[in-house]
Amino acid sequence: MPRASQRRLLEWSFFLNNRNRITYNRLCQRCSHNCKQSFRAIVIVCRRYQSNRTKEK
Repeated sequence: MPRASQRRLLEWSFFLNNRNRITYNRLCQRCSHNCKQSFRAIVIVCRRYQSNRTKEK
């Protein structure tokens, strides 16, 4: 498996976990869109995500 360059590691440092693997937010893991957010993000704002708990008006 090829190693990532130092530039690539700096670019992805917000997404890397303690095992140096890219990790996305729990809500973004199964999402098919490419607007994925890091697992470090606390507040997620995604226009494409719609929870089943939301109430329709």
